[in-house]
Amino acid sequence: MGKRDNRVAYMNPIAMARWRGSTQPAGPTIQDYLNRPRPTWEEVKKKLENKKKGSKALAEFEEKMNENWKKELEKSREKLLSGNECPSKKRERKRKKKKKSCRSSSSSSSGSDSSSSSSDSEDVEKKQGKKRKKKKNHLYKSSESSMYESESESKESVKKKKKSKDETEKEKCIRILSKKRKKTYPEDKPSPPEFSSESDREEELQAKKKRRHEEQEKSMEKIKKKKKKQYKKHSKKKKKKSTSSHKSR
Repeated sequence: MGKRDNRVAYMNPIAMARWRGSTQPAGPTIQDYLNRPRPTWEEVKKKLENKKKGSKALAEFEEKMNENWKKELEKSREKLLSGNECPSKKRERKRKKKKKSCRSSSSSSSGSDSSSSSSDSEDVEKKQGKKRKKKKNHLYKSSESSMYESESESKESVKKKKKSKDETEKEKCIRILSKKRKKTYPEDKPSPPEFSSESDREEELQAKKKRRHEEQEKSMEKIKKKKKKQYKKHSKKKKKKSTSSHKSR
């Protein structure tokens, strides 16, 4: 039994395409894209001008909104002006109303009664106005005094805090210096309670400084003497060596 032949004939794709012929394209070609309809420069200018002008409906809507907004502003202004009228104007209006009422009532009564009642009402109103002014002045002064006191208290508290910080820093520095002195000069001892005056303390400190200076001088002299001795010994040894070498020769 022989092997089965599984070979397939080779087909050249280029030759097959030529044999089939030219195929029609499914979508638009490059020539169609290049030959598409385009607007002229005049049409483009017209479109840009129309965009700049904007729509008429939008302009009308904006005008209406501006008119409504102006009306609302006028109403709110009138309300604020009516609410923020001076108290003096309000009092004048009240006085005028009272005078008119008094005149209407006085027409029935006699002229003397009307004059006395109007004068009494004016006096009462004057007294009330004076009392109100006094109250306002008192409140204003009290508010100013409270503000000044609060500011002064805050300043004093800040000053106290600064003083406390400075004192703590000074105490720390003093402690550090005392520790360093104890390490460098352990012989120093705190001054006894007998020396209470500052002059005695100063004299004691000066005496201690003199002692230290003397001790330092003594130590320096000792060191110099040692160096001189060593130098002499070294020079003697050199001389001996030189004499011995000459003799041997």
